[in-house]
Amino acid sequence: MPKTVQEINERIRRGEAVVLTAEEMVELVRSRGPQAAAEEVDVVTTGTFGAMCSSGAFLNFGHSDPPIKLGGGEAYLNDVPAYTGLAAVDVYLGATAVSRSKGMEYGGGHVIEDLVRGREVELVGRGYGTDCYPRTEIRTTLTLGDLNQAILCNPRNSYQTYVAATNSTDRTIYTYMGILLPEFGNATFAGAGCLSPLTRDPEYRTLGTGTRIFLGGGEGYVVGEGTQHSPRNQKGTIMVAGDLKGMDARFLRGGTITRYGCTLFVGLGIPIPILDERLAAEAGRGNEEIFIDLVDYGVPRRERPVLRRVSYAELYSGKIALNRREIPVSPLTSLRMAREIAELLKRRIERGEFLLSEPSRRLPTDTPFSPMKQVEPLLKVGRLMTRRLVTVGPEESLERAAELIKQHGIDHLPVVERGKLVGIVTSWDLAVSIGTGKRKLREIMTREVVTAQEEEPIEVVVRRLKQHGISGAPVVNGKGELVGIITTDDISRALEEKK
Repeated sequence: MPKTVQEINERIRRGEAVVLTAEEMVELVRSRGPQAAAEEVDVVTTGTFGAMCSSGAFLNFGHSDPPIKLGGGEAYLNDVPAYTGLAAVDVYLGATAVSRSKGMEYGGGHVIEDLVRGREVELVGRGYGTDCYPRTEIRTTLTLGDLNQAILCNPRNSYQTYVAATNSTDRTIYTYMGILLPEFGNATFAGAGCLSPLTRDPEYRTLGTGTRIFLGGGEGYVVGEGTQHSPRNQKGTIMVAGDLKGMDARFLRGGTITRYGCTLFVGLGIPIPILDERLAAEAGRGNEEIFIDLVDYGVPRRERPVLRRVSYAELYSGKIALNRREIPVSPLTSLRMAREIAELLKRRIERGEFLLSEPSRRLPTDTPFSPMKQVEPLLKVGRLMTRRLVTVGPEESLERAAELIKQHGIDHLPVVERGKLVGIVTSWDLAVSIGTGKRKLREIMTREVVTAQEEEPIEVVVRRLKQHGISGAPVVNGKGELVGIITTDDISRALEEKK
């Protein structure tokens, strides 16, 4: 017979509820089937702990004497900017906001952690002054206890499933999925597999506005669907909120993703009431039954190529198969912490400290997810690159290369062998090689060439050139064959024409 949340809560109050973690539920369903599991189990607990960039906190400082209106002005917490477009002394501190003085080393997520740890945080504020708010500047220190309200409010957390990432290019790239090595040198993935909350109830029958959850070590609630909620693609998300004053810094950690930016690692767990056999079957699916896309992050497009589907069971093995070889894989979500959260939530329910709540509104299951509307056409490398190329072989002499550069009025000379790009020589390389005794281009050419592709947006390539301090990049196709070259001169001309 189906159960109700009210009936399960009564069993919790009496200390009779049967509570399993998601991993324990998988084993039970595997051994006894979903019908028996539905009859025996009342609640399945879940957990996840990973970087959730779409996080932050609403903070109320109280009024100073004389009062100051920070709304429309500026506010900095430990030199990290907070959003002030609210009332006089309310701000929203985003986890990804970056310190003006420390850069990516310290951001909004770190400030939130510091507050939860009980540390003093410096507030610097500036207003424009009004008759009722005459003060224009303030500098003070605050702890979490000094704030009237501190509400963790995260617009998008706990993806149902995410992706695994790898990199096809010949260079290391730095992404929100971590450091990705060249030529499929590694892969990373997000999510806690069968422990991930939204994988246990993918139809959102028990999840929605008002669902009580474990959040940051304390209690929180599901506000509703998260931003970018895309249930059709198994990428549902939730918006969550909770009182920061009741949270634990063990489950809220500020962090920096190398050469990407600041974030907040959030511990989140949801109890799933097992109302019937269908919910038991969903909650009993193991890691071998949960698949995500392996995506090539080396392609800077909105729709990156999907290389294959991989299961969490394969991902947790530490290596995955790709292109007839095995590549190492590492998680971005802490499985150990996810297990700890699921176990902690289980114990709280068993002790009668945590009751379930029915949602007042279920999460939608058919929300479309659309890309940003763009009115200007995207300028790509293929439109600007030079296709009539001057190239040389690695055995060519320095003198011949110098002649070609002078004759054609160019600065970059791609080195090609058997149709493939193997290096590049610039006029600067030739100039500094005079008098060194070197005679062949293979002795001076740059072998690790920074390249571009025809379909890449110009903005992406401009950033790459700036990062490497160079003025041009050969354009290659998927086979490594040279098809053109793009230089800062090409880009400058195009931007001038656009004006």
